[in-house]
Amino acid sequence: MSGRKDFLSQQAPENYVAGLGRGATGFTTRSDLGPAREGPSEDQIKEALAKRAAQLGAPTPSAYGAVEKKEEEDDDERFQDPENEVGLFATGAYDREDDEADRIYQDIDERMDRRRKARREAREKQERDEYEAKNPKIQQQFADLKRSLGSVTDEQWQNIPDVGDLTGKNRRTKQSSKQRFYAVPDSVIAGARNSTEFDTSVTDGAQTNGSGSDNVDGTMTNFADIGAARDKVLQVNLDKAAMGSADANSGSASTIDPKGYLTSLAKTDLRSRDYDIGDVKRVESLLQSVIKTNSRHPPGYIALARLHELAGKPVKARDVMSQCCSLNPHSEDAWLENIRLNEGHNAKVIAAAAVKENPQSTRLWTRATELETDPQSKKRVLRRALDLLPKSVVLWKQLVQLSQDESEARLLLSKACSEIPASIELHLALARIVETVVEARQVLNTCRRANPKNAEVWIAATRLEEQVGSKNTSNVMKRGVQSLANENAMLKREEWIEQAEKCEEEGAILTGQSIIRETLSYGLDEDDDRKKLFMEDAQASISRGRYEIARAIYAYILRLWPTSKSAWEASANLEKVHGKREDLWNVLEKAVEAVPQADELWIQYANEKYQSGDVDGARIVLGKAFNQSPSENIYLEAINLEAKNGQIDQARELLRQARQEAGTDRVWIKSVAFARTHPEANETNNSTALDLVNQALQLYPSNWKLWAQKGQIYTSLSLLPQAREAYNTGTRANPKSVTLWLLLSQLEEQQAGSVVKARSVLDRAKAQNPKNERLWLESVRLERRAGNLTAAKNLMARALQPGECHRSGMLWSERIWYLEPRTQRKPLSLEAVKVVESDPTLFVTVARVFWAERKLEKAVTWFEKAILLDSDVGDTWAWYWKFLGMHGSEEKRADVLEKLRLAEPKHGEGWAAVRKGVGREGWDVERVLEEVVKGLE
Repeated sequence: MSGRKDFLSQQAPENYVAGLGRGATGFTTRSDLGPAREGPSEDQIKEALAKRAAQLGAPTPSAYGAVEKKEEEDDDERFQDPENEVGLFATGAYDREDDEADRIYQDIDERMDRRRKARREAREKQERDEYEAKNPKIQQQFADLKRSLGSVTDEQWQNIPDVGDLTGKNRRTKQSSKQRFYAVPDSVIAGARNSTEFDTSVTDGAQTNGSGSDNVDGTMTNFADIGAARDKVLQVNLDKAAMGSADANSGSASTIDPKGYLTSLAKTDLRSRDYDIGDVKRVESLLQSVIKTNSRHPPGYIALARLHELAGKPVKARDVMSQCCSLNPHSEDAWLENIRLNEGHNAKVIAAAAVKENPQSTRLWTRATELETDPQSKKRVLRRALDLLPKSVVLWKQLVQLSQDESEARLLLSKACSEIPASIELHLALARIVETVVEARQVLNTCRRANPKNAEVWIAATRLEEQVGSKNTSNVMKRGVQSLANENAMLKREEWIEQAEKCEEEGAILTGQSIIRETLSYGLDEDDDRKKLFMEDAQASISRGRYEIARAIYAYILRLWPTSKSAWEASANLEKVHGKREDLWNVLEKAVEAVPQADELWIQYANEKYQSGDVDGARIVLGKAFNQSPSENIYLEAINLEAKNGQIDQARELLRQARQEAGTDRVWIKSVAFARTHPEANETNNSTALDLVNQALQLYPSNWKLWAQKGQIYTSLSLLPQAREAYNTGTRANPKSVTLWLLLSQLEEQQAGSVVKARSVLDRAKAQNPKNERLWLESVRLERRAGNLTAAKNLMARALQPGECHRSGMLWSERIWYLEPRTQRKPLSLEAVKVVESDPTLFVTVARVFWAERKLEKAVTWFEKAILLDSDVGDTWAWYWKFLGMHGSEEKRADVLEKLRLAEPKHGEGWAAVRKGVGREGWDVERVLEEVVKGLE
């Protein structure tokens, strides 16, 4: 083999520059670690260029490829800035005329630039488009491939092989990494060391790792024991954190909290095998240090005694407490702990010594009484205690409770009241057991004179009058309020309401009402918004279940504002939900008398009469309403009443009369709807309804409901061109009507079968009504029904952008349930709740997600949240009813149905479609509910 190097490995000739014949020179790249070698000189370059030019028969070029020219004199003036006039006008002065000339030239330049701007921008845009077409970006080149990735299945994704690097260098690196050696962990070494170690701690069911253990290598494979040990350690750490004794192992006496330690011992299950002997000794040494440092500190002794008790050394614990009592004879806690540690006769002896050292201690006398077993001994101890403590209410109460005879209790209470005249509790107890009402009044008067600033006495006096059936309750409460006001001892409004609610809870309803009448306005000025405040108080009482107090508050409001329609409506609603039907009728009767111009009250009164089956009574109410206020609301209610009872001719005549006397757009709309559902005899093709709607449109051309009715009539007759014309004319007359746009879109899609036209209609609708969630939702559903799921997802992404309808619960619900895979529903629900916060439709969707996952309790919670948020949405009730039909009890369904009747929902996508359908005007909520549930999917 020849030793000559190949061509590429040979050394380059001296002064060699690659590409020198093409005019290149030596250069340095960024990858060079040092400076590039020096290139050929200028003379060498000229010589090479001249040689090549001679071969080609061309003139001799310069060093940079340019033909040599005759040298000219360097004139630096040629390269000066033309705006710099230093050379020519160095001596001139810049005056006002020069400034004006500059401004004129500048204006001319700007004007010329504006004239050429459009052509210049068009030329630049054309050049840019041509350049981009010839030189597309990488992203554009792969756009079609990226779109095709949407059709790749999950299985194909999984089958894509991983990218591997099989070069020699990386292969050697991987092979060397497999041959690495690691040090043995310390845990293995420690386990081997402890394999022959004996454990001296006392544990529950523990075994020492002696010679009989199977795990001689020190490793532990019982995962159940590992989990139990972890839980025990966690519990210990939590107890330490709760006690605040993290530094208890430092060894100083100041790190022990005796009170906290006592509390922890009281909460601990005293089992002798749940502690470590070493821990007991360590804590014992700390507590010994505490009592040696301060022998007059009973909590330290108590903690040490309980520690001995925990360790199973009761005798030692008693000795510690005996020592404590001898050093601290006036400590109640020490004596009580010493009594607790002893039993039987010894405890009584210690209690006797305790009360001897502390004769004024109520706690010790009470404990001594508890040690006695028979009632007579208890009474003897209490009498001895009362000789020393005649002002103790606790001791008197215990003695009275031990009395078996009512006369004896009466005597004891009389004695107690004479000893403690300021005790309201004893006086009230005495007033309850005296024989006559006169004596009870005397007792309360005595107590009132002794406690002139206490409202409880006056409340008790009022309750006494109520119990005996007296009508003087209001006067007693009135005098009490005046007396307390004179003594500057009046309670706050909120406290008075609380006292009133307490009286209702205990059955003293009249007393509670008297309190409300006399104190509700206390502390408020006439300038304050008292009515609003009182209404809030009533709602708060209703929420707490105190309906009688709420009635008293509403009665007080109506006494001050007898013509307040809102107050009458609130009072009627209270009776409707929580009262009797007769009470509701009485409230509504008074309401229509007080506010005869309130149509809502008349209509509610008539509805209540009708729902109770009293049709004639409802007619009488509406007749009175006609005499007071013959408005469109009264007419429409009378028409509904006659239509529900099958009086079609009477209802038609009322409609004709209403169009003449109160011909509003609502009356015309009702007339058209009635003509559609109840055509006259021998009528075909809804001619009466068409005639009525045309007349109405001449009066109200911008009313979208009339245009919608006209289009629906033509649609029912299969006259699609006329229906399309009606909807188009309606959208031109009222372009903000979303319902008209939706009807037109559905006509094009479902009747004409043109998805393209329906999409165009929705696009025009969104241009007229931006940021409308209903239009975005219909656009998404249109694409989904057409099978174009990708376009539906793109539209949903646009709709949920921050600038559009990102807080729409309807859109989020559509996306969660129909556009995303099942596994993404729960995370998307969480995201939607964070963005939207409160929306009944979204809450129902979240409930359905939990329902699908068989988490029924959470589903119930979200359904009830949606109902509480807005009970007027009928779709929420329908979904909840369907859920209860599969997983609810009969009692729960009955309760929900009763709440549905009270709520009477009117809105909701599916609910409104069923409720307002042709021929369904007289349906009750139960029938509508069942029909809506059938259409749920």
